[in-house]
Amino acid sequence: MGQTDIEQGGGAIPASQAAGDFFICDLPWAAPKDDMATMEHPLFTLATRPDRRILRYEHGEAMIEITPSVKGLATIHDKDILIFCISQLMGAVNAGRPTSPVLHLRAHDLLVATRRETSGDGYRRLREALERLSGTRIVTNIETGGVESTRGFGLIDSWEILRKARGGRMMLVTVTLSDWIYRSVLSKSVLTLHRDYFRLRKPLERRVYEIARKHCGRQAEWRIGLELLLKKSGSTSPRRVFRKMIRDMEAQDGLPDYSLSLLEGDVVRVCARAELLDGAGEAPRLSAEVYERVRAAAPGYDPYWLEAEWLRHWRASGKPPLRRPEAAFVAFARARAQRAPLT
Repeated sequence: MGQTDIEQGGGAIPASQAAGDFFICDLPWAAPKDDMATMEHPLFTLATRPDRRILRYEHGEAMIEITPSVKGLATIHDKDILIFCISQLMGAVNAGRPTSPVLHLRAHDLLVATRRETSGDGYRRLREALERLSGTRIVTNIETGGVESTRGFGLIDSWEILRKARGGRMMLVTVTLSDWIYRSVLSKSVLTLHRDYFRLRKPLERRVYEIARKHCGRQAEWRIGLELLLKKSGSTSPRRVFRKMIRDMEAQDGLPDYSLSLLEGDVVRVCARAELLDGAGEAPRLSAEVYERVRAAAPGYDPYWLEAEWLRHWRASGKPPLRRPEAAFVAFARARAQRAPLT
């Protein structure tokens, strides 16, 4: 990777260290990604206060037992750290760069990317989240990367604050992902999240969005029984309270990508929004080979992120007919890289 200035204000890591022992999170364009296993199953508590319950969840052949540390279970907001790490790793995988389960990141970058406060309190909460993620222990047989194994692990194996600024704020953090999470990334068992996911402050909103993203995707609609949604969400609310919460979400209509409606018979209908479906069948067709051309035209950039940006501009300009869409895409990527080179 060469010598990289990993810290605001200087302090470069020698190139010999950066060769492969760890991965440096330095991809500001990386789209938010989430692993499908934790989107499918409720591994994170929705509680906003320390939750020290031992949770057990079974659905089909999947079994999960989640045990907290004295700090409590990892929360759905703590998951922001994993999403940031997964996003950075997938950006590197798509760009053909080497990766490692050991990640070096700037705390400030993580806080900004996940729309958290960068105040002293924000850094304190980040440290508490790291403690809960490493302390929460999971025993499961959920398959990741085509491998099923019953095993126990933490969501992250370890973390370390490597440096602090003079004012006491953490600057550089090392996070070691569990093999279970890292295997999901390498097998590309991940999905892209809407960037407004981090604007959702209510835990249940985040969890319902994850479930919708996993199961509805780009379908026009998807339906699920209220009882099963309650189980999959991990909510501890009684059914009548959960029903009221879903009705409130329906009325507020604040989820990105999807809208909800509660039908007769306690059936929840999830509908993809027009902007998610818009162009799904109308977008210019691209061959698989074009992504290699884009990688060459825009070194360091994720070609799939560039594709999303290109399509956004195309739609905003009125979806003009494209005689040579692949050439237009490559030209867009080259222009973006010339304006903001990453290498």
